Amino acid sequence: MYIYLLAPIVAFTIAQGLKIILRASVRKITWHDIFAYSDMPSGHTSVVVAITTIMALEFGINSPFFAIAFVFATIVIVDAIGLRNYLGLHGKTINILVKDLDEDDFLDHNYPKQLEKIGHTPAQVIVGGIIGILTSLGFFLFY
Repeated sequence: MYIYLLAPIVAFTIAQGLKIILRASVRKITWHDIFAYSDMPSGHTSVVVAITTIMALEFGINSPFFAIAFVFATIVIVDAIGLRNYLGLHGKTINILVKDLDEDDFLDHNYPKQLEKIGHTPAQVIVGGIIGILTSLGFFLFY
């Protein structure tokens, strides 16, 4: 029973841990980096792929559990690649507009800088998916 909960949690922990290690090699990390939205690998993808994989392994690909998990994973992955990248472009545009209004200190002090990088590239999603699959396979084989 716990395999359905543990595999996704471990997959997320591995993905976020790798993300922190990769960021630490480039710059000093902060608390914000622990639950960061972007960069390599995708933690969200690792979670939904782990759930989908464990459902496929436990119940088969013809089960309604796998179908629900697959649809859920598809929505999350499409969101990670498409919608969140689009929102990042909006954030970048808003930041430029606020910066261009030099005479308006109200905007500079009362509105936080918008996130510009909150989505994932396809490569980041693929690596997150691989982490999810391998984690679920490990739990299935050894648990």
